[in-house]
Amino acid sequence: MQRLFLKIAVIFFSAVLSVSAFAGSFSDDQKKEMEGLIHDYLIAHPEVLQEMVQKLDAQQKQAAADTRNTTLSSASKDIYHNELDGIAGNPKGDVTIVEFMDYNCGWCRKSIKEMQSVVTKDKNVRVVLKEFPIFGEGSEYAARAAMASVKQGKYWAFHQALFAQKGQVDATVTDAVAKSVGLDVTKMKEDMKSPDIDANINKTRELADQLQFTGTPGFIVGDQVFPGFEEQDKILATIASTRANGGCKYC
Repeated sequence: MQRLFLKIAVIFFSAVLSVSAFAGSFSDDQKKEMEGLIHDYLIAHPEVLQEMVQKLDAQQKQAAADTRNTTLSSASKDIYHNELDGIAGNPKGDVTIVEFMDYNCGWCRKSIKEMQSVVTKDKNVRVVLKEFPIFGEGSEYAARAAMASVKQGKYWAFHQALFAQKGQVDATVTDAVAKSVGLDVTKMKEDMKSPDIDANINKTRELADQLQFTGTPGFIVGDQVFPGFEEQDKILATIASTRANGGCKYC
């Protein structure tokens, strides 16, 4: 409600300022009279303000959707087919889910259960896990380790085990979990130093910004973008509608 009032105030004062600017050759009394007319009209017809807010919201949503679609098209290889990203489900699945996540994100910890259920229920879905560390040094260490684990073919096991941990995931926890799932920790640490991993983290942050993900998790299901946690029922329904509409255009 507070945001709505703020938008109304901005629209109202913008209208007043626009008229004032247009009426630059008018006297001060004439300007005040015009501003008063606008004020009185809007007070008498508040539905106009609501219509203006709705139109502004629609324009902003459309602009956001256009930006996201442009990103999906222009950066499809980086989004759906980056060799450093972890893969779950069917590597050759006909619909791809992309999740931007952080191992210290509570909602991401909740979403892992949804992803586990989705890949169990749908044997033809492919899941791409994009490491998007936003919760500090421990998150970045875990993200680097996860990408390094791809080379050893143990990403999904490592990914699930990291999310199964209670409390903060830091370097000590990450190394212990890596060892528990059978990773060669020495090799993992060496591979974590690769400049390719630096580049991939930076690219993922850039993509998240373009997709307007302000936190984690963020999802792409087929060609549809969901900035925030989603339950498996909605994900499965989106997968089904993607297939029904001819499949994913970009993935």
